[in-house]
Amino acid sequence: MALSARNRIEGTVTNITVEGPVAEVVLDVGGGNEIAATITSGSVERLGLAEGDEATAVVKASDVMLSN
Repeated sequence: MALSARNRIEGTVTNITVEGPVAEVVLDVGGGNEIAATITSGSVERLGLAEGDEATAVVKASDVMLSN
């Protein structure tokens, strides 16, 4: 699948929490870092996601906020 988004981060699914129609999927992206994505439970099923699977986080945003 071709996408215009350039920010792609590959990782391994470490946790999937399904709560009704929504799921949180956590990716270990290396170096002790994780990315969590909230997607629909249907998308988890459609993509066949399971812990241990390789997946790619694709970030497409017009704004990114930072704080310290």
